[in-house]
Parts: sequence; structure tokens; C-alpha cells
Amino acid sequence: MQHKITGKQYNSKLCFICGLKNSSGLQASFYETENKELIATFMPSVEHQSYPGRLHGGIASAILDETIGRAIMIGQQDEIWGITVELNLVYKKPIPLDQEVRVIGRITEENSRFFKGTGEIVLANGDIAVTAQGRYMKAPLAKIADFDPVVNEWLVVAKADDPEYIEL
Repeated sequence: MQHKITGKQYNSKLCFICGLKNSSGLQASFYETENKELIATFMPSVEHQSYPGRLHGGIASAILDETIGRAIMIGQQDEIWGITVELNLVYKKPIPLDQEVRVIGRITEENSRFFKGTGEIVLANGDIAVTAQGRYMKAPLAKIADFDPVVNEWLVVAKADDPEYIEL
């Protein structure tokens, strides 16, 4: 299924998931879709493996957690983040290295203090490798961490290969 991209979310400097200057990190990009889902893309490398040629399960968990937690920011004026309260995963297939990985997250339930979401890691052939369900507490970034957007290079970085559509 094709997903039309309507926006791109921020990256930072050193975050393991989205840090563009973290040479050991995933350097993931996050794209908002017209149907209010968030799609993350990244290319896993040997630094991210557990068994030879396979993405570490903890990293799969981390990217799903980040993608679902960030989905709350779609369409928000204020920067609200999700603090993970609970995250449950089902690992279905191994995730190979050196192939683009696509992760999708969505909000399924929300109130003034909490939200729930689901997500999947989708392989290049369309198979679902991991599914996740999570529960998060809403909080502004200023209450989560001592975060200076300038120092941390918190900005949207347009790339020549940013897609207009992503196929899942």
C-alpha cells in the first residue's frame, strides 16, 4: 500500500535512533503520512547486529518505541512527547542488515495524559517482522530532559532522496 508523505519530523545530533552525527546510531528519518501514521526508515549495518547478518532485537524494540512515541506529534502545534510506560513486542521474522527497514507507528487511543499506539517493522518484501503495542504518558520535551534545540541540532533536515510516497 502506498502512503503519501505530508511532512517530515525533526532529527537531532546524537540520539541513537535519529542522531545524524551519531556514527553508531540508526540515523532514522521520520515521515508523517496523510492518514496520520508515522513511518521511519533506516539502513541497519553491522554495528546493529546480534546474530551475524541480523538486526539486534533490542534495536528493533527501540525503533518501534521511538516511532510509536513520536506519532503523537503528528498535527500538534506544541511539541508533546511520549514517555514509555509499557511496550510489548512480537518478533515474527529476522530483520536482515544492509536493506532499508521501514517502521510504521500510529496512535490508537488518547486522552489528556496518556496515549496508546501500535506499530510494525516491515521488511523490503512487505513481510511484517515485528509488531508492537505501547502505552505512553504525554509530556513536553522540556519536562523530560535538559534539552537545548540549538546545541542538539534539533531540526528537520531535507534530503534529496526524501520520498513523496512510501510503499508498505
